[in-house]
Formats: sequence, structure tokens, C-alpha cells
Amino acid sequence: MLVWTKTGRALVLTAFALVVAIVFIAPIATVAAAALAGSWTGPLPTDLGLANVRRALSEQDAASLMVSLQTAILASGFALVLGTWAALAAAQAPKWCRTFADAVFHLPVAVPSVAIGLGVLITFNERPLLLGGTKWIVILAHTVLVLAYVFSAVSAALGQLDPAYHHVAQSLGAGPIRILFQVTLPLLLPALGAAAGLAIALSMGELGATIMVYPATWRTLPITIFGQTDRGEVFHAAASTSLLVLLTLASLVLLGRIRGRAALR
Repeated sequence: MLVWTKTGRALVLTAFALVVAIVFIAPIATVAAAALAGSWTGPLPTDLGLANVRRALSEQDAASLMVSLQTAILASGFALVLGTWAALAAAQAPKWCRTFADAVFHLPVAVPSVAIGLGVLITFNERPLLLGGTKWIVILAHTVLVLAYVFSAVSAALGQLDPAYHHVAQSLGAGPIRILFQVTLPLLLPALGAAAGLAIALSMGELGATIMVYPATWRTLPITIFGQTDRGEVFHAAASTSLLVLLTLASLVLLGRIRGRAALR
């Protein structure tokens, strides 16, 4: 640290803790409190109970939660395959090609997600690529949005791999396919786990592009929460949001354990 005195360090740490509490902890704690509240007319919620949570676990909200989970898993899986393939191909390409690929794959991050949703809706709403009105257009939009993060994570991991592993495998007579599946991909497992976790977290909370393309039969939980808030059902929306956060955290913990085991290997 640049602050050397104990008093200075204490002040810096106190300021940091205050910022974290206000910016990160307070909003989440407020949502959790609202999920348990029956009313909130004063500084603190009253009539605490699980009525909102039970309502959020009703058939319609539970269906939206499962839709979000399915969308996140499928979109992350597609993004992992495409992003890993693209990163591996770009690593072997000339420098100008790597630069071009990097720009293309990061384009969805540089523009609003609403623009991505509108672009996907227009492009895939006519034959022969007619996906409008199906769940696949939602999954496609989410895949496009999280693909940049997978590509970045795998590209960064590839840049840190020791080329000696590749050369040793070649000297032992291993072909490109065997090197890929027995050397390169196992070494990339920690990065793939991190990319999958980030992709699932982003997909679970995505709203901007989803609201442009979703059909009535494939409503993700953020869409349902948006509708609840729009109708003034704030406590119900808070309970649904809390469930969304818990499911996302559970998915990240599971992927973190898998990533830890992969790193240990």
C-alpha cells in the first residue's frame, strides 16, 4: 500500500469498506429485506414473512426461473464451444487476423445489448433462418452476448501456456488432434471453468436483448421481474430477484469447485 502509517491504513480501509457497503452490500440487502416484507412505510420493513417467497416459487415464476437456467446453460455451452474454437484458431493465425478476430468478438460488448437483440430479431425473423417466436432466438442472443467473455478468457489463458508442452507432445509423436484433447484443453480447464461461470452469471441476469426477442412461451426470470416491477409488485419482484441471485450464486459455487479440481489436476 502507498499509505505507510497505521492511522492512514485504517482510514483507507474504512473508506473502502464504506464504499463496498454502500455500492454493493446495501442494494442486495435491501432487495433481500423487501423479499421478506409485507409492507415498508418506515425506515425498516414490517410484517416480515415468507409470503413473497412462496409466491415467487409459484408455478409461473418457477417456470421462468427454469427458463433462465436452461437458457444460461445452453448459451454458455454454445459460447464455450465457439469461443474456444475461435481462440484456438486465432492463436495460430497471423497477427492481423488475431486483431480482426479480437475486434469482431468484442463488438457485442461495445454496443448496447438492445442493439444486439434488435439485430438478432431482424436477422433471424425471416426464412431460411427463421428463429423468431422460438426459444432458440433467446438462446442465440445470449450466446452472442457472452461469447466475447469466453473468447477473452480462453485467449488470455492460451497466451500464458508454455509452448514446451506442445513441443514435447509433438516430439513424442502426438498428432494435432491428440495434442488438442490431451494437452491443450486439459491445461485450459481452469480458464474454461471461469469463462463458463461468467457466461452463466451474465446470461442469468440479461434483460436488454432478451426483452427484444423473447416469445411469450419462453420468459426468462428477469423478464418476469421487469413485469412485476412495472405492475408495482415490488415485494414480489424482490423475492423473485433473491431467488435469481441465489440460483446464480449456487451455479457459480458449483463451477468454482469444478474449476478448483481442474486447476489441481
